[in-house]
Amino acid sequence: MPLFRSKAEDKVRKAGYDPARLPPGQYLTEKWPVLHAGSVPDEDLATWDLRIWGEVENEVTLSFDELKALPATEVTTDIHCVTRWSRFDAQFKGVHWRELAKLCTPKPTASFVIAHSEQGYTANSPLWAIEEDTALVVYEADGEPLTPDHGFPARLFVPSKYFWKSAKWLRGLELSSVDKPGFWERYGYNNNADYWKEERYGF
Repeated sequence: MPLFRSKAEDKVRKAGYDPARLPPGQYLTEKWPVLHAGSVPDEDLATWDLRIWGEVENEVTLSFDELKALPATEVTTDIHCVTRWSRFDAQFKGVHWRELAKLCTPKPTASFVIAHSEQGYTANSPLWAIEEDTALVVYEADGEPLTPDHGFPARLFVPSKYFWKSAKWLRGLELSSVDKPGFWERYGYNNNADYWKEERYGF
């Protein structure tokens, strides 16, 4: 077993967790590191909205109050960053895609979702990734509203992928019949971002 993996698993055991939860190449942290491209935007809840468009029957635009008025879901799950940190039992609250799908009615041709965020940032995923039970449009983390550094007022949360797919400062969800590489994918990050397969870079 590589030395890095051995030390990483020892730390997981000492923290009282099953080492099998730690994907290859990762290490456990109790912190939530702050990483992002660009600066932290100054969001105004009075003007913020979330648009859903593309391969849908009904385009939808929601204010923050309208988003929070939808049925909420709370999840506790692990998150994994391509920079190799992992955080176990992270708690998030937000709106599941099924609630948004009721409003926009995806077309049968919808196979991918492209998250659009402030400053032109995008992140792409297959539609099934945001249909999973633990995927949300998040507005709370660990029992508190998202902080600006972590995506206030709302971010996409796709825990089945490396965390760059969970776009901060979310402003739109575009459904598409074709895949459209996002910000980091265009810089050489792996399109699939499966942390169990260490799909970090390249295709």
